[in-house]
Amino acid sequence: MHSDNNPQFDQTRDSNKQERYWQANLRLLGKLLVIWFVVSFGFGIILADWLDQFSIAGFKLGFWFAQQGAIYIFVILIFVYARQMKSLDKQFGVSDEDPQLDSQETEN
Repeated sequence: MHSDNNPQFDQTRDSNKQERYWQANLRLLGKLLVIWFVVSFGFGIILADWLDQFSIAGFKLGFWFAQQGAIYIFVILIFVYARQMKSLDKQFGVSDEDPQLDSQETEN
């Protein structure tokens, strides 16, 4: 019999929640790392010769990805990760934001 007052049930539920949170985090990391790999290695090295037929600001596109584009994409991925993790934290109830602190600051 499971009840809300059963500590073993609460521990199992918390463990399952932590596992789902970790799996969601790993899925997000996997997706972002694939994008980073494709842009940095794929566009900057493997497809560089083919991309060189196009240009950005007078620079061959393959060269641009190898020198600048991969860095820009990496920085963008950092912001995407931070935003997505904030959303995951709220979804799983592990947010750093303290609702009581926020309400106290608005009262003053």
